[in-house]
Amino acid sequence: MKYLKPLMNQNFIEYASYVIKDRAITQIEDGLKPVQRRIMHSLNEMDDGKFHKVANVVGNTMKYHPHGDASIYSALVNIANKDYFIEKQGNFGNIFTGDSASAARYIECRLTPLAKEVLYSKEITEFLDSYDGRNLEPLVFPCKIPYLLLAGTEGIAVGMSTKVLPHNFNEVLEAQIKFLKEEEFEIFPDFLQGGLIDVSEYEKGNGKVKIRAIIEQSANKVLVIKEIPYGTTTDSLITSIENAAKKNKIKINSINDFTSENVEIEITLSKGYDAQDAIKALYAFTDCEISTSVNLIVIENGKPIFRNINDVLQRCTELLVENLRKELQIDLDKNQEKLHFKTLEQIFIENRIYKDIEECKTYEATQKAVLDGVNNFRELLQRDVNLDDVEKLLQIQIKRISRYDIEKNRKEVKEINKKIREIKANLKNIITYSINYVQAILDKFGKNYSRKTKISSFEEITLKEVAIKNTKLGYDKASGFIGSSVKSDKFIETSPYHKILMIFKDGIYKVINVPDKLFVGKGLLYFDVVSKEITFNLIYRDKKSNYCYIKRFQISKFILEKEYNLFDSKSNKLEQFNWKENFAFRAEYEKTKGMKVLFNDFLADDFLIKGVGAKGVRIATKNIIKFRILNNSQTAELEQAKEENESNSAETQKKIQATSEPKTVTQEPKKALEEKPKTKNNEKLDEKDIVGKIKFNLKKIDPNQGKFDF
Repeated sequence: MKYLKPLMNQNFIEYASYVIKDRAITQIEDGLKPVQRRIMHSLNEMDDGKFHKVANVVGNTMKYHPHGDASIYSALVNIANKDYFIEKQGNFGNIFTGDSASAARYIECRLTPLAKEVLYSKEITEFLDSYDGRNLEPLVFPCKIPYLLLAGTEGIAVGMSTKVLPHNFNEVLEAQIKFLKEEEFEIFPDFLQGGLIDVSEYEKGNGKVKIRAIIEQSANKVLVIKEIPYGTTTDSLITSIENAAKKNKIKINSINDFTSENVEIEITLSKGYDAQDAIKALYAFTDCEISTSVNLIVIENGKPIFRNINDVLQRCTELLVENLRKELQIDLDKNQEKLHFKTLEQIFIENRIYKDIEECKTYEATQKAVLDGVNNFRELLQRDVNLDDVEKLLQIQIKRISRYDIEKNRKEVKEINKKIREIKANLKNIITYSINYVQAILDKFGKNYSRKTKISSFEEITLKEVAIKNTKLGYDKASGFIGSSVKSDKFIETSPYHKILMIFKDGIYKVINVPDKLFVGKGLLYFDVVSKEITFNLIYRDKKSNYCYIKRFQISKFILEKEYNLFDSKSNKLEQFNWKENFAFRAEYEKTKGMKVLFNDFLADDFLIKGVGAKGVRIATKNIIKFRILNNSQTAELEQAKEENESNSAETQKKIQATSEPKTVTQEPKKALEEKPKTKNNEKLDEKDIVGKIKFNLKKIDPNQGKFDF
């Protein structure tokens, strides 16, 4: 047993490493998994410009891939449907409907011009032995575009998973140019399915995105889905709509799928169901809106590493510059070697060095004669002459020597020198060269990859906002039960997505989910869907002091199932509770000696709305013995009286201000200032008399008529 644990640990580590590196996680350099890389290598081997049977490609790939043909076939179809590297002929399935591809023997494929342009470069590709040692396969392709970001990828390995969304070809390459120019850049996902996308939480490829279908209203009660979200098919979308309809979340009469080359799902709504409400419900309850989380893990330098979109684009662009530099250097070496031999050949023929070998009796002597002859012109050559150069000179045929054109050779040497200067200039300005290269790719292929998905900002749709209120929540006072299965004359219409507020006679309230059946007792005073717009009016009496208080409040914050107190039921008694608008009440006072006002009427709106925990406001200083709620007509009279009193008060205030201000006189100013206002009997009154008279008239107002105690 002591050997079992290390054995298991070692085997698990090896297995996990294999799955992570060789099966599930994508290489950052070329954006390919091993099976995909082997398919692309096999296609390059077989490439002759014509289409190949997919079955033949799969068979050829099995030379490099240690697993079955099914995984190769599915991977090839997946690459082909990305529309970047493999050109299709035949039925490769449908990304809209989810239909699978035809059998491998019936469909054909070949490399696209884009793949030949950016994926292969044999001189700078590192090869390693295949699984059986019979063949060589590429370790990684020197890909010149960030294919990982263009095509996206998904994979599940031991202890980790990766998901990268596809991006737009033009936008990614433009971002590369911006990076090379040291400018800021930003890229967002783009899907072949189209649709709408909200990228507010994308977080450079490590957050999440919301994706919506595009829904149009074609007739009064007909909706048409034109584009579907990424990761869904028309079948899965229709299934989700049907399930929502069965649960009464949306009301539809029929749904038909007319999808062919383009998506077209027609939904006929039920009578009386608003189209805009239906669209919101489709986004809320079906796959017409989905949220996709992104997790960007890639293989870099042989290890899985957590990156973001900007990191990947930066790394791929750095690799592009490095690969272009390598190719330029190889091209420079080739041209320098070509120039060297052209010059060497010219020296050999123009100076008739070939005649020096006529009397040589051994091959070594022949080589030495040629070597000595050309070394006399060493300053004209690119490098030292070696035996390989001598061998090439000795292989020149007499016919070629006799027809040698010196002028033609000089022109060729001139062209080679020009090309060498260009290559050296590009190496010196490698960043500019890289920008021009990316721009050339963009100009050549960009027109084929326009953006399909529209970037938008989604208005949040809450489930309770669009839920159909088809659940009856009843309360049976006799049994004390509340719930959707409780039969009672007292009920409210709600939905499973709403929260229910319950207020009890003892001053306790709490918020719950819609229950099937729940015992709450016989003291339930109020129950309804919780809303922060409702203002509650509560009047209670302090048992000790006998004072009466009113508190007005709204319930907007709460914890589900938690009990809260509106007042202490041990020391206080509930007098009135109401939640209606324009609430008014009458407070009747205890009659005492000399008391003229026996009651007052109050509008609840005259009291401030405060927090749930506030004590409230004392209603009156007199001892209140009873409260009575006023009816609508009484409330209207009270509001009218209040308006009249406010108007009278305003006019009185104006009169006071008018009498207190000095008059402006243009003629006989001294006489005008000496005169005082007069009464009807022409009696003179001073300013104090006027103010006193106004106060006296105010006291004569009947309190019962105005409902106010002056």
